[in-house]
Amino acid sequence: MSKSRAFCPRCGDAIPERSASDADGGAGGHANDPLRPGSEVELCDSCYFEDFDFVDAPDRIDVRVCSRCGAVHRGKRWVDVGAEDYTDIAIEEVSEALAVHVDVEDVAWQIDPEQVDQNTIRMHCYFTGVVRGTPVDEQVTVPVKISRQTCTRCGRIAGDYYASVVQIRAEDRTPTTDETERAKEIANGIVADMEATGDRNAFVTEIGEIDDGLNIKVSTNKIGKKIANKMIEEFGGTVNDAETLVTEDEDGNEVYRVTFAVRLPPYTPGDVIDLDEDDSGPVIVRSARGNLKGVRATTGERYEAGYEAGNSPDARKLGELEDAVETTVVTVEDDNAVQVLDPETYQAKTVSRPDYFDPDAETVPVLKSRAGLHILPDERDD
Repeated sequence: MSKSRAFCPRCGDAIPERSASDADGGAGGHANDPLRPGSEVELCDSCYFEDFDFVDAPDRIDVRVCSRCGAVHRGKRWVDVGAEDYTDIAIEEVSEALAVHVDVEDVAWQIDPEQVDQNTIRMHCYFTGVVRGTPVDEQVTVPVKISRQTCTRCGRIAGDYYASVVQIRAEDRTPTTDETERAKEIANGIVADMEATGDRNAFVTEIGEIDDGLNIKVSTNKIGKKIANKMIEEFGGTVNDAETLVTEDEDGNEVYRVTFAVRLPPYTPGDVIDLDEDDSGPVIVRSARGNLKGVRATTGERYEAGYEAGNSPDARKLGELEDAVETTVVTVEDDNAVQVLDPETYQAKTVSRPDYFDPDAETVPVLKSRAGLHILPDERDD
């Protein structure tokens, strides 16, 4: 390589001419940086490598980890990193903290973790690369100290914090097991969906069963509202909310706790009811969402309550589909009547023939109540 007319400003030695690619490699915006090739005051290789730092690494890294959920504190917030253990977290933190000199090309590196004790991991880092056409390598060791703490979310959970209560009740009855179990599923499902999007403020604080229903305490008003609306969407009924001032935050803003009172309809699918001031026969409830809907036990015709009655028409409950007992079909009299055995007296009785009745059936489910004896649909066929 021929000598140029440039001399090293530090030692005075002549600086060899470089190829155009070497001269351009990093010259843009750094014309007066003596450590970079192509600068106006470029150092020779010997002086350059005296001041060259391949890797910039911190003396130590402190990592704050939540001992409950494994979240890592970064900046001003806790972040779920999804690491399998603290070694994974240490590798990630060291990888983000290390910096390689911008002039190095063809960089390759690896990290070899060494578990010193429960809270200390030594990270042995190995680097290779090429700078000014010269292969370079370096090894640095960075100790990582794990500090176990409790994140804001886990602290709130441990302290039974909640911002909203969803009260599951029912009109003139106790919510069924299916309704309360579904409410639990809805609450946990909504929280899981929000957690999946990275919302660390979403959690269920407590689900408590009481004599007349269910109380669900959740971390935000948004979650409470979603649970209440989903219950009404699936089961019908109404929801009312009420705010209660509980405290002020650090900025002096008022903090309210919201109670969502869910009132489920008095009747559920499968109930058999006798409508007041209606002589068309009992109704088998099929849906209580919106206006109550069902079928007549006498004819099988569809029934829907009027707007004013909504999902709670004036009626009395006669029983449920599960209360039906199997009895023998004696004879089919005509299109409107059939004879069956009374399940209590075993006497033949003529009852109304609903259109869901199977004329070839030898037995049918019947419900005997104060409204009389009625054939019910065979739910086993559904």
